[in-house]
Amino acid sequence: MAAAGTTAEPAGPEPMPSYAQLVQRSWGSALAAARGCADCGWGLARRGLAEHAHLAPPELLLLALGALGWTALRSAATARLFRPLAKRCRLQPRDAAKMPESAWKFLFYLGAWSYSAYLLFGTDYPFFHDPPSVFYDWTPGMAVPRDIAAAYLLQGSFYGHSIYATLYMDAWRKDSVVMLVHHVVTLVLIVSSYAFRYHNVGILVLFLHDISDVQLEFTKLNVYFKSRGGSHHRLHALAADLGCLSFSLSWFWFRLYWFPLKVLYATCHSSLRSVPDIPFYFFFNALLLLLTLMNLYWFLYIVAFAAKVLTGQVRELKDVREYDTAEAQSPKPSKAE
Repeated sequence: MAAAGTTAEPAGPEPMPSYAQLVQRSWGSALAAARGCADCGWGLARRGLAEHAHLAPPELLLLALGALGWTALRSAATARLFRPLAKRCRLQPRDAAKMPESAWKFLFYLGAWSYSAYLLFGTDYPFFHDPPSVFYDWTPGMAVPRDIAAAYLLQGSFYGHSIYATLYMDAWRKDSVVMLVHHVVTLVLIVSSYAFRYHNVGILVLFLHDISDVQLEFTKLNVYFKSRGGSHHRLHALAADLGCLSFSLSWFWFRLYWFPLKVLYATCHSSLRSVPDIPFYFFFNALLLLLTLMNLYWFLYIVAFAAKVLTGQVRELKDVREYDTAEAQSPKPSKAE
């Protein structure tokens, strides 16, 4: 795929497809792209990077500094805010050890998702209601709007920090290896989509994923606080139950319904109609498909947990991502702490 050229925009928003239409049209578009790529290979990849990737060294430096900043901020917030709060509320020792991680992630994802929601619903960007529009007027090296560039800087630097945090700061869980792969894939997607100017679809991806993390961490915080002070607190228990239900529903709706039918349809099918020779088509779609598989992997955890609750095997709401009590490890302090 060589030089990219855009085609005319449709008259109005395209209706969201069904799963069958997604598979049929995306598979057809991918096969047509593969057949039409006569010179695919490392040579084309190198030319594509040279011609279409636009990422300046100062931008990478800013990303690295942001990751260091998030790590330092988390260490300070844990030592001066979250741990004293856990002590003041007299959380159980096991809950007090895990609360700072959830509080940190809850605050970040709440702010990040709110900002993504503002970009999609509080501005003139039509990407949510018309996902194929993410590729309208695409050109190599096009200017990235400042509000979207700010979101990319915050999210990219945070996921750079998250790779370090998963290894050295967070509690180790059943799916920590998958979580580490998720952070690496997400960081690669953020950096490469910015470099190739696929930032419009990136904002949609972030919006559809961050809401689940907000609800997950909110639920876990209420699980930790419902037994504070050695007594049972019904309000926190109710919030945890409602949060768990909302989290399960939103995970399916945002990540397994809207994400494939909006994002994957736009990237696999609509992108080739707007930009017939769009660069690195297979690379980006492979990463997005891997992200979809991880979403499905975690959804199986949710379904398994729900089945245990319905069959009475689990009487109390707990974090399904964690090991049993005898196998759980304590959160690992960072070098800064």
